[in-house]
Amino acid sequence: MNKTTKQKILPLSLSAAVIILDQVTKFLVVKHIPRLTVFSDDAVIEVIGSYVRLIHVRNNAIAFSMGTSLPHTVRGILFAILPLLVIAAVYVMYFRSTEFSRLQRWAICGILGGGIGNLIDRFFRPDGVVDFIDCYFFGIFGMERWPTFNVADSAVVICGIVLIAAFAVQVIKDSKAKEKKNE
Repeated sequence: MNKTTKQKILPLSLSAAVIILDQVTKFLVVKHIPRLTVFSDDAVIEVIGSYVRLIHVRNNAIAFSMGTSLPHTVRGILFAILPLLVIAAVYVMYFRSTEFSRLQRWAICGILGGGIGNLIDRFFRPDGVVDFIDCYFFGIFGMERWPTFNVADSAVVICGIVLIAAFAVQVIKDSKAKEKKNE
């Protein structure tokens, strides 16, 4: 295996780790925490007081429950089939490109792992994606609590921030190199 191939394959371990951690935590939540339909103290596990709690809810829409009112068929296409096609396209670009830095490759694989973790739920959990991390949000933006999320969501957000930062650093480096070249 050549160095370039190895640099492309190794970050896939992050995708696998995110998928496994996401699915294991969701399995444990489904098995041990009653699904929250109406608020009940029995269905809430306080981790850090009321600031961070574990609950069991389902989301059959996307982030912040957007799209809940869409018909089931439309949700299936928009939130399962379309993301599956996007993930496949990103993997193709990932393997064809030699332009991504090491950090960018790891960030992309973390995002893809999170995307696949939630897609597994969309295809195999008819009640929707299992969300379970519930955080107090101090009334910011008028929200007492941040929308409930899971490990896959966390990976997408954290790795998305890292990817944006890595691209920004690359643009700055390229700009400085271009300036030096033009001097």
